[in-house]
Amino acid sequence: MFGCMPKVSVVLPVYNAADTVARAICSILDQTLRDIELIVVDDGSTDETVAIIQQFGDRRLRLVSCAHRGVTAAANSGTELAVAPIIARMDADDFAYPLRLERQLQLLNEQNLDAVGCQVRIVNELRDDSPSMGRYVRWINEETVEVERISALRFVELPLVNPTILARRSYWELGFRSNDLPEDYDLMLRAAAQGMRFGKVHEVLFDWSDHPDRLTRVDSRYSMEAFMRCRQLHLRAGPLRDVRCVDVWGIGETGKPWLRWLQAENIAVRHGYDVNERKINETIHGVQIAGPEEMPNADGTPLVIAVGAEGARSLIIPHIVSRGYVLGGDAWFVA
Repeated sequence: MFGCMPKVSVVLPVYNAADTVARAICSILDQTLRDIELIVVDDGSTDETVAIIQQFGDRRLRLVSCAHRGVTAAANSGTELAVAPIIARMDADDFAYPLRLERQLQLLNEQNLDAVGCQVRIVNELRDDSPSMGRYVRWINEETVEVERISALRFVELPLVNPTILARRSYWELGFRSNDLPEDYDLMLRAAAQGMRFGKVHEVLFDWSDHPDRLTRVDSRYSMEAFMRCRQLHLRAGPLRDVRCVDVWGIGETGKPWLRWLQAENIAVRHGYDVNERKINETIHGVQIAGPEEMPNADGTPLVIAVGAEGARSLIIPHIVSRGYVLGGDAWFVA
């Protein structure tokens, strides 16, 4: 199919996506980076999806059909078939801007990263901005852009939108796992635990579709409870492995469940900090609460920061850095 190996393989799992798949495919085939292959894995569609895909005459597109097994198995199958050393993801109801792959590949190589995403526009079924997702857009496009922040904030949420990810083959070969956890978040956290580094192009290069039937809205693997299990599993197995004592910043609605979880894991909470004056000098779940100004310099004890108010993390970062904490080293944000 190629005179030489393509620079990027794009894996696109599809299932009953007749209404959107042509637009998604065109957005990949029209990339400014031409040296690609597009592997479309049809996961047993029963509508006109396959017929639509077969109408494309581009030699860079390869259609693979299989019995319906779900997006996890379909994505893994696409990775196994990909020939390029760099593999990107795409979903059938999304749209990639023409410069997406070119910009991401450039960043991956320039900063010697393992995986990169990009900023996104979240759109509804009419392809208008989704008003209910404003806060998440700000999180994904503003808070989680720098390499260090992506690492430090990875236990808050998945900091890279999964279908935007372009990564080295070693990342994808870890494989999506079929269990009761969000497979994309689980993969990213496993990769981070191995020391892989993540970045993000500081540019909106992707329309991410939000609609009532999206898997993340209807599948229990993407529930709030499943995300919490995932982050706690990986936090305990990674940064908090063999840790017996931590400090906690934030003893409010977000922080109290984490305080109880830490204690249930037999991790002592040495100090608690909160900006709410009503909590200062109080004892909550056996922990004395102080104001942030009383926080000593970092001494090797991990700091778990559990705050949920929008903008709070950006205000906290300069304070903890001034005391010698390293984001993603001994200071971790959770939610």
